Amino acid sequence: MKVLVVDLGSQWTHRIWRTLRDLECESEIVSADVSLQKVKDADGLVLSGGAMRAGKGELDAAGNCGALLDEFEGGIFGVCYGQQFIALHFGGAVAPAAKPEYGPVKISVVDEDDLFRGFPREFKAWASHNDEIVSAPGFRLLASSADCKWHAFKHEHKPIYGTLFHPEVQHTERGEEIYANFLKTLKK
Repeated sequence: MKVLVVDLGSQWTHRIWRTLRDLECESEIVSADVSLQKVKDADGLVLSGGAMRAGKGELDAAGNCGALLDEFEGGIFGVCYGQQFIALHFGGAVAPAAKPEYGPVKISVVDEDDLFRGFPREFKAWASHNDEIVSAPGFRLLASSADCKWHAFKHEHKPIYGTLFHPEVQHTERGEEIYANFLKTLKK
């Protein structure tokens, strides 16, 4: 199995890559302007987080990700900025968070679906964001925190997932398991 990590400027892009490698998945970090030709043989993509502010319209870091979302046929998992970009691309809205989250947050699983299969109803995760999704038409809510509704979602018809929190950092409980669950969706 091969999953490419699209680098949108996150300080933890290499942690995503490392987590995938630890799960015995072939992986490579690619730039945001990667061509569809370069990714077509991959089973999945992970869109990393980044320092840009989707809630303030800063979308330059996303490069070719819009075309990837439209044309890539495998599964896609967006993290933080990557999740926010996905929501915007499909007609949702992102705005500055009423209460930005930094550090540990309690995540409540609303719908375990594939990503949170077998998880407890609550777990701790690491967040680092100023913006949040305020609407996500076409997506199912999977998890929330007390201060942010759209912490995790899944597209209703496509194998596209996203988390606002960072599963790749050691401070997120069962974070590696979230990536493992994403990989399982690629085998279906």
